Amino acid sequence: MKESIPLTWRKIPDRYRLLGSVCKNCNGYYFPARHVCPKCRRKGKVDGYQFSGRGRVFSFTEIHAPPAGFEDQIPYVMAIVELAEGARCTAEIVDVLSKDVKIGDEVEMVFRKIQSHDPEGLIHYGFKFKKVKK
Repeated sequence: MKESIPLTWRKIPDRYRLLGSVCKNCNGYYFPARHVCPKCRRKGKVDGYQFSGRGRVFSFTEIHAPPAGFEDQIPYVMAIVELAEGARCTAEIVDVLSKDVKIGDEVEMVFRKIQSHDPEGLIHYGFKFKKVKK
């Protein structure tokens, strides 16, 4: 499914900078950014927050039946990553085979091409994660 140009521009802070939010009342971290804290509701004071880009694999799977537009990338590893600050996000784990990924593995954010609408369409970039080499 093709994404509109205005929607692409609105998603740049999330995709390019891993920008989320933090509630100053309960110290809850959220990604993507929220305008209202789901715990504190109106009592919370939510500010923007730049995540460190480091975390651990919380859960993962290998994709063999991808959504439209990602057929040329199979198989690939999708994971729920628990960021160092506590928020969780869904992202692809790159440069690794699924047999080499384990729950609890340390990962770090990398900036990569996500999708392109060839031959002359938009190219979407964003964050993915790779395993931290020890």
